[in-house]
Amino acid sequence: MSTPVAIIGSGNIGSDLMIKVIRLSETLTMGAMVGIDPESDGLARARRLGVPATADGVDGLIALENFDEIGVVFDATSARAHVANAEKLAPYGKILVDLTPAAIGPFVVPAVNLDDHAGARNVNMVTCGGQATIPIVAAVAKVAPVRYGEIVASISSRSAGPGTRANIDEFTETTSAAIEQVGGAERGKAIIVLNPAEPPMIMRDTVLCLAGDADPGAIRASVEEMVDAVARYVPGYRLKQQVQITPVPPDEPLDTLVRAGTPRPMWKVQVFLEVEGAAHYLPAYAGNLDIMTSAALRTAEQLAARTTEPAEAAR
Repeated sequence: MSTPVAIIGSGNIGSDLMIKVIRLSETLTMGAMVGIDPESDGLARARRLGVPATADGVDGLIALENFDEIGVVFDATSARAHVANAEKLAPYGKILVDLTPAAIGPFVVPAVNLDDHAGARNVNMVTCGGQATIPIVAAVAKVAPVRYGEIVASISSRSAGPGTRANIDEFTETTSAAIEQVGGAERGKAIIVLNPAEPPMIMRDTVLCLAGDADPGAIRASVEEMVDAVARYVPGYRLKQQVQITPVPPDEPLDTLVRAGTPRPMWKVQVFLEVEGAAHYLPAYAGNLDIMTSAALRTAEQLAARTTEPAEAAR
C-alpha cells in the first residue's frame, strides 16, 4: 500500500524531491505539489505529470479534495515559513518532514538515528552539510569520545538558491547543534563556503574530529562502514581520500576548541568527502541539494511504513 505525499515548496528542492518520489519510491506517491507562485515552473511540471497542484500555499493544500489521503508532508520552503506551515497542519496529524533549518522537531540523519524517532510527527533534516558530515562524526564517536567536531561544507554558489542564502545563520547554528546532539561530539562547529568556481564544483566536505583514546584502525573502519551506509540512499556520496588520523601534539593549544575540564584529545581525525548529485532534476554538481532530498525521501518512506504497519497487521 502506497502513501500519498505533499511537497510544500515548488522550487528546485521541491521539484527534485517530486521526481525522486515518482521515479524511485516504491511506497510513496505524489499527492500534491504546493507553492505560492502561480507561474512557478515546479507547479507547471507537477501538473504536466498529473500531480494535483496549488499556488495557494498550505491553505490551498488543506482545501484539496485528496488532502485527507495525504500521509506525509515535505516542507522545502524556509525556516520561518515552516513555523507557520507546521502550526496550520498540526490539527491534521500528518507526518511532517522538514527540509528547512527550522528545527521544530528532532534532528534526523537516516544512517545515524532514524530508528530513534520512529513515532515522531515532525522531523527535521538538519542541513545539507549536516546530512553529509554528521554521519562521519557519529562514526568516530561510536568508537572514541569526540571532544570537538568541526565541519566545512563547500558547495557551488550556483546550487545555493535564495532559500539557502537567506538561511546561512540558521545553517551554521542548526548544523553545529546537530553535530553535538546527533553526531555525539562534546562541542560542534559548522562552516559553509559558497564557491563561485566555473565550471561549478560538486559538494565537498571536510570533517575534523579531535578524539580520545581509541584504536586508529577501529576509527577508520567505522568511518568507512558509515560511508557505505549513507551511499545506499545517496549513491554519489564517497570518500575523497583515505581517512587521515594523526596524534595530537602535546603542546598544541586546544583551549578554544575543547570544553574546559575534559580530557585532552589523543587523535586528530580528518575525513574528506564529496557528494555528487544523481541529476534527477538538478545538475550533478548540486550534491548538497541531492543529499537533502535523498535523505528526506528515505526518512519519509520509513516513517510512513511504521505508521501503516499497525493498521495492516490488524486486517
